[in-house]
Amino acid sequence: MKIFTVNNKKEEKFLRKKTPVFDFSKFSPKEIRDLIKEMKEMMKIGDGVGLSANQIGLNLRVFVAQIPYSEKTEASKFYVIFNPEIKKNSKEKIEMEEGCLSIPGVFGLVNRPEKITLIGKDKNNREIKIKAHSFLARVFQHETDHLNGILFIDKTKKVYKISQTNEKQL
Repeated sequence: MKIFTVNNKKEEKFLRKKTPVFDFSKFSPKEIRDLIKEMKEMMKIGDGVGLSANQIGLNLRVFVAQIPYSEKTEASKFYVIFNPEIKKNSKEKIEMEEGCLSIPGVFGLVNRPEKITLIGKDKNNREIKIKAHSFLARVFQHETDHLNGILFIDKTKKVYKISQTNEKQL
């Protein structure tokens, strides 16, 4: 398994397609656990904070995310969201640098809502609702965009090759 990039035209075409709704009836609980484990490992190998299934060639509507420890959080929390939908956006937006495992070495400033409400399903097909703000909201928006075939370079006005910060890539 590898991370798809825009450097390969076939892979870029795949990354730009919207993923279908995840159908839990087509997967056993073990297959779902294995999928999550594999996605988490690929995210960590890539040194990312989020990874959508289509970034590793799977036409599935699911993403994983893990925000690093900070002074605001006591521990880094791992998220897995199936069939995510952003239901609410704040009017307040923040422009921040983003990178992406599927667009290696490229960064850009992206203006996104500071707060969102995300709904979806957990690994057991139970409804979840998460109110996220700041960096977590950004990661959720970035990964949901991926599942909708949208890349951060579609939303930035300026793309550059050298990171201005040491943030992990989404």
